[in-house]
Amino acid sequence: MSNHRAILIAGPTASGKSAVALALAEKLGGVIINADSMQVYSDLRILSARPSDEDEARAPHALYGCVPAVDAYSVGRWLEDVTRAIDDAERLGQMPIITGGTGLYFKALLEGLSPIPDTPKEIRDHWRGEAGALDAEELHSLLSERDPQMARRLRPSDPQRVIRALEVLDATGCSLAEWQNEPGEPVLSEAQTRRFFVSPPREALYARIDQRFDTMMESGALEEVRALAELNLDPGLPAMRALGVKPLIQMLVGNMARDDAITRIKTDTRRYAKRQLTWAKRNMIAWKSINLKESKSIIDEIFAIVDV
Repeated sequence: MSNHRAILIAGPTASGKSAVALALAEKLGGVIINADSMQVYSDLRILSARPSDEDEARAPHALYGCVPAVDAYSVGRWLEDVTRAIDDAERLGQMPIITGGTGLYFKALLEGLSPIPDTPKEIRDHWRGEAGALDAEELHSLLSERDPQMARRLRPSDPQRVIRALEVLDATGCSLAEWQNEPGEPVLSEAQTRRFFVSPPREALYARIDQRFDTMMESGALEEVRALAELNLDPGLPAMRALGVKPLIQMLVGNMARDDAITRIKTDTRRYAKRQLTWAKRNMIAWKSINLKESKSIIDEIFAIVDV
């Protein structure tokens, strides 16, 4: 792969992309670098489906479980971290294999981030307070009044990004939409990468999602969420909005039956996977889609394409 600096492997949750990345890392002498916004959290090993100790022993891994749940990790921080991880891999003669399901991370990697100025602490604190006092729809309505252009880009059910838009508006006097139109500096160009999107058939994917969550529950997901809840963290933090956290907390405090919580989580995860697929269709048009059913066949096909 003399002309390529990295292999990128994306896909919806539970698609099997981590297994593909691991097999390639073993064959190529590569390092697997995380591109999943929840797998960075040390407190969410089970619920985020982070690689096991056995998998991490088979090949080097980077940016997994590297920050505590109290941190509001961002795409900007990930971009800094992944740049260092790629440089470290190249220095050691390892092929970076970047894998995950967070499309925005890959977009930032290949296109860069807009140069948005830092938000003063007093403005961040103000809007964090508003996030605790107002519900998501009220926050979105407020943004619609002040910045309708940005409000049209964001779902009312995404309070973190709504709050971010309000912070930027107060800090700079300009809409976040205007800042996002400023070109960023990519870490990697498309020509420097091989890009694959793992997408099993929809029904097979949904079955994998259900089976995987059953395994998570057997492996201690409830105890993991219990420990997270005992930290009494701000519910607006990214880690607290991970799939499964809220329903399991509701179950722990007696507000939701076990079967109802499990059904809710499986449904939410399927919907999330559907959104990931929709995002990829719009933003990963040039990525090679791997639609085969068996992970072994996927690995063989990718390895046949990669010129080693």
